[in-house]
Amino acid sequence: MVESQPRQRGGAPRRQRSGRRPPGALEQEILSCLTAAGRPLTPGEVLAEMGGKLAYTTVMTTLARLHKRGLAEREPYGRAYAYRPASDPAVAQSIAVAAQMRRLLGTHGDRAGVLAHFVADLGPEDERLLTELLHDLEAGRQDGGNGTAVRTGIRASNPHRHVSNQAGDDAGPPGDGPPQAGE
Repeated sequence: MVESQPRQRGGAPRRQRSGRRPPGALEQEILSCLTAAGRPLTPGEVLAEMGGKLAYTTVMTTLARLHKRGLAEREPYGRAYAYRPASDPAVAQSIAVAAQMRRLLGTHGDRAGVLAHFVADLGPEDERLLTELLHDLEAGRQDGGNGTAVRTGIRASNPHRHVSNQAGDDAGPPGDGPPQAGE
């Protein structure tokens, strides 16, 4: 007797969730692949290095997201891009952790309460550092983006902030903030 897959209404096979990766696992696998290669890789090369068990578009989309979030850099390679891990792993890790914190903050309705508890639990050194960073971001807004926040590599990824990065780009990677109308 052959066992069949569970079916949804309409007869389509139901997708099994037990084999799914935890959130962020594919990004980590791809970053590990880029790091191990020691040179920029195209999406096709990443796919081959990972055993070819993913769709090309999945790899390409994941690489584009890593680039958008500052975790990978890319350079033109023919009609495509070749990707490598971000130049400064510490900055890349900071960006990744900050993104996780923003996602977690977005899952709770009482943002002010969550932030208040977070700040109340900070130690004196972290409290001082947070105060300095907030002051630097404000100074960067007031002087056209030339404040200490820019010099230290801090970019505000909140689309409502108007702090520029060193290249004079927008406040941060699009899509890191709340969804905008039409997204």
